[in-house]
Amino acid sequence: MSSLINFYQKLEVDFIRGEGCYLWDESNTRYLDMTSGIGVNNLGFSHVELNGEIHAQIQNYIHLSNLFKNSWSEKLSDKLVEITQLHASFFCNSGTEANETAIKIAKLYAYEKNIENPKIIVMNQGFHGRTLGALSATSNKKYKEKFGQLLDGFIFVDFNCIDQILEVIQQHNVCAILLEPIQGEGGIHIASTLYLKQLRKICDQYKVLLILDEIQCGLARTGYWFYHQKAGIIPDILTLAKGLANGVPIGACLVSQKLNDLLMPGLHGSTFGGNPLACRVALKVLEIIEREELILKNKQKGEYLINQLQSKFTSVEGIKSIRGVGLMVAIELNESIEDISQQLFLQHKILINITQSKIIRLLPSFLITEEDIQYFCDSLYHFIKSKSIKNKELI
Repeated sequence: MSSLINFYQKLEVDFIRGEGCYLWDESNTRYLDMTSGIGVNNLGFSHVELNGEIHAQIQNYIHLSNLFKNSWSEKLSDKLVEITQLHASFFCNSGTEANETAIKIAKLYAYEKNIENPKIIVMNQGFHGRTLGALSATSNKKYKEKFGQLLDGFIFVDFNCIDQILEVIQQHNVCAILLEPIQGEGGIHIASTLYLKQLRKICDQYKVLLILDEIQCGLARTGYWFYHQKAGIIPDILTLAKGLANGVPIGACLVSQKLNDLLMPGLHGSTFGGNPLACRVALKVLEIIEREELILKNKQKGEYLINQLQSKFTSVEGIKSIRGVGLMVAIELNESIEDISQQLFLQHKILINITQSKIIRLLPSFLITEEDIQYFCDSLYHFIKSKSIKNKELI
């Protein structure tokens, strides 16, 4: 009996090592990971260069108070500013913390602009974290219903619906709009390019902040550094985490110059945020993505994955839709299959993630090969087909 608090439903396997897209358990059985730690291990497990950076830094020190200069955090910020065209960075430890930072900055902006009773527009099916502030901006009631009154000031609208945005802005004092350009936890729902452009135009017109949460869809996963760049826009605030340091905990909140001018010492902070170890590894991650041309390769691999899925499942009962961009793909089932994650794990040695009860969310490592993709597609096809046959036999 474990003494851990039971916040997670876990499969009974203890992985002892990983390499690339694969994990091995105590019996040396190999498993294909199609989740990359829910979008974290983008460069796979046990990456030689990243291991080298970790080893080199721990020989010096891991943690340094933010009361002192830290060249690794400055270098990482400079690189992120370069690829986002934003102005400055704050580093923390997770995506939730990055979004908490963004929400606080939005509220500070409202205070400085004398906006009374300010509102933040957020999206139905959106997910921004599990702390009280981030949870307040998250729509899923099952995550919130047992925690009583949360932070007020959030108004929910439908994703990809510009008319509802305009209606809320005309009726309330809105200071910010917060959304994921691609909703991850919500089931891989993709903002249209037109919608993102319209949001930027509306925010400029009404002096509202545009906050984009690219914690899951950012950092080359979709075939762009950041998915909003497809629309040719720049947000006022951008939040990052997950794959930024390939498993070393880090989050980032980037802001435009007009917001950076509002921020000053004492308004926010993080004990471990921006530590030299995390920033050094993150900087190497960005270098590898660029050097190995993974943005283009992810786009190509994503197209191959979606094409393989569509060709196999076009005529298979039980599949509602297949959608995605780059290596961020959803397979939506008509109805949930009980213990599908455990069954694929046991029968085919594949790790998947289920969201919204009947959506298979695929977030594979950037190192995945066409052979890996083919194995996954074949395995899932045979699994779904066998379930469909069994269901017919029961009728």
